Amino acid sequence: MAHQSSDLTTSLTRGGQSNGAGDARALYLKLFSGEMFKGFQREAIARDLVMKRTLKNGKSLQFIYTGRTTAEFHTPGNAILGNSDGAPPVAEKTITCDDLLISSAFVYELDEVLAHYDLRSEISRKIGYALAQKYDRLIFRAITRGARAASPITKANFVEPGGTQIRVGTTTSASDAYNSTNLVNAFYDAAAALDEKGVSMDGRVAVLNPRQYYALIQAVGTNGLVNRDEQGDALQKGNGIIEIAGIKIYKSMNIPFFSQYGTKYGVGSATNPGTTDPGNTGSFVSEALEDAANDVTGINNEYGEETEFANSCGLIFQREAAGVVEAIGPQVQVTNGDVSVIYQGDVILGRLAMGADYLNPAACVELFAGTATKPASF
Repeated sequence: MAHQSSDLTTSLTRGGQSNGAGDARALYLKLFSGEMFKGFQREAIARDLVMKRTLKNGKSLQFIYTGRTTAEFHTPGNAILGNSDGAPPVAEKTITCDDLLISSAFVYELDEVLAHYDLRSEISRKIGYALAQKYDRLIFRAITRGARAASPITKANFVEPGGTQIRVGTTTSASDAYNSTNLVNAFYDAAAALDEKGVSMDGRVAVLNPRQYYALIQAVGTNGLVNRDEQGDALQKGNGIIEIAGIKIYKSMNIPFFSQYGTKYGVGSATNPGTTDPGNTGSFVSEALEDAANDVTGINNEYGEETEFANSCGLIFQREAAGVVEAIGPQVQVTNGDVSVIYQGDVILGRLAMGADYLNPAACVELFAGTATKPASF
């Protein structure tokens, strides 16, 4: 029997070993890391739509603005020593890294033994979702702030263009935000404004609430946004709207939407589009935006207060609209060794350190509805 036991030990396949040797759990950690990253990448859309820089050996990163210059005719005999007006003007924007953002869970070893599914893999995805959600929310709030801001260039006689705010509809009802005709008109207004302000066509995108996005899809038969030959497939797949006026459209539950994230339910008003709550929505749908008074710990940039987004209902922007600095990209850490023995389980941690702010206000467009007055800057 002893010989038989030795043979079994030798031939035993350990799925967590690398090349059949070493730590029996070595590959399990890598699997967890991969699941967290896939969860983050699936949910985070803003990261690749704005300017992203890596922050090293410092707490903040400087971005430089260069304004326009002028052309002038040369007078024969005059020395050429640069324009007499000192153009182009230059300004700076500094983005500070916020404190460490984390999401963690403790996995009890006995629970893993009893579970009929891969517990760590499932938890890892949810950690990735949580980090991505916060990441996107901060960036979208920063872009909204930029849409209400003037250019940082303030040199006399060189007024650079600032942010843009486009009203969706013409009534005092927030329900205008769900009207496909109103949305299409707002897109073309925004595209024209971006053209007029000299913003590049490359990298223009929009992010809408899901119900706004589907309102556009339902009207494809009349608004001409989808090739009629593909209309049936587009409607069935729910992704038929590719772009409007050269602006690629995304949908997200993380944009500021009438002081909420996602969808705002309730009776229609100037600050509520009047969507009926379908019931059993859970606590993660229609979340209120955080107020600085309740969410100030760890925040080192200005992201605005809940009340300042009372009429916001969508964003259109170009990649120069905002910048995000990452001191620590999305990472995974997990306890092991003596700590795991003492607690009979592992703490699984996802973390990142980032900060976001608007860069070029001219590249930011905020959509608003329910009021004729543009939301005030902050």
